[in-house]
Amino acid sequence: MTSLQTSRAELAALVDRFFAAWARHDLDAAMACVAEDAIYDEFDGTLWRGKAAVREGFLPNFRGDYGDIQFQLEDLFIDAERQQALARWLCVFAWKGTRRAWRGLDILRVRDGLIVEKLTYAKTERPLTEVAPLPG
Repeated sequence: MTSLQTSRAELAALVDRFFAAWARHDLDAAMACVAEDAIYDEFDGTLWRGKAAVREGFLPNFRGDYGDIQFQLEDLFIDAERQQALARWLCVFAWKGTRRAWRGLDILRVRDGLIVEKLTYAKTERPLTEVAPLPG
């Protein structure tokens, strides 16, 4: 079975839908963008395999475990030939009355119009639920 090539515009739209779902805290909408055999490699090295496991990995962010977490896209690079995108973001969230932030990026690999890999890299060692200055 051959994979369907997703156009650059379709890849950009998929990334937009995915990040918009995160912004709305809509886990079902985010998961609609993810393939059954997806992999989520968190910035801390935790690896989630399969859609159900990826959902479990995403859940703390959507449930509010780290406060009101928002990923603000700063740059988006699309490689339609390789069926992948690189999304650089600023993660901003409120935690115990303070506002925190850090920068990171996701490499999103796509097959048949769905995300099959979400590889996350961040400029932090852990979620910044302690004390951290805002970048910039």
